[in-house]
Amino acid sequence: MIIRPAHPSDLPYLYDICHLTGDAGNDATPLVSDRFLLGHYYAAPYLIRDPSWCWVAVDDQGPAGYLVATPDSRGFAAWMETDWLPALRALSPRRENPVWSPLETWIRQKIHNPKTFPDFVDQYPAHFHIDLLPRAQRQGWGSLLIGAFLHRSREARLAGVHLWADQVNTKACAFYTKQGFAVIRQTPGVFAFGRRF
Repeated sequence: MIIRPAHPSDLPYLYDICHLTGDAGNDATPLVSDRFLLGHYYAAPYLIRDPSWCWVAVDDQGPAGYLVATPDSRGFAAWMETDWLPALRALSPRRENPVWSPLETWIRQKIHNPKTFPDFVDQYPAHFHIDLLPRAQRQGWGSLLIGAFLHRSREARLAGVHLWADQVNTKACAFYTKQGFAVIRQTPGVFAFGRRF
């Protein structure tokens, strides 16, 4: 496996990986009826807006993981609201469906709400999402993806980075702690991790 900068041609793989890890690290297929829905929000916009802040882990079967990021969360939120979410909202009209799982209902609601960030974004302006398929987990590839991001962040002289993790995803939370991230805020069911540079 190698780590390399992401390319727009990786987009289908990012959608797939995002869906297959979308349930707190597990396959979201039983819970989300549209296999592109999670990737529309958590993967594709990062690669479309700025591929230079995205990396993929690739083995002989193709991309098996990714890290997508933005150095400027506030700017990214503004871009999402003007350039990305309007078309996505048209694709996924706001409505209720009793057959949707809580996960699908939640992501569909997020698409229709303005993308915002908490006050700590001033100290931790960057954020990222990282996902690895099972075949790429527990082999050090997540650490290498984060290493590529941290190296670029220091070169860009960023103040810090934050990310969110579901509390039930205990493996991910332990992984972020091992990578030098600390919990900076806790909301029901979710930890916000941060790391200053």
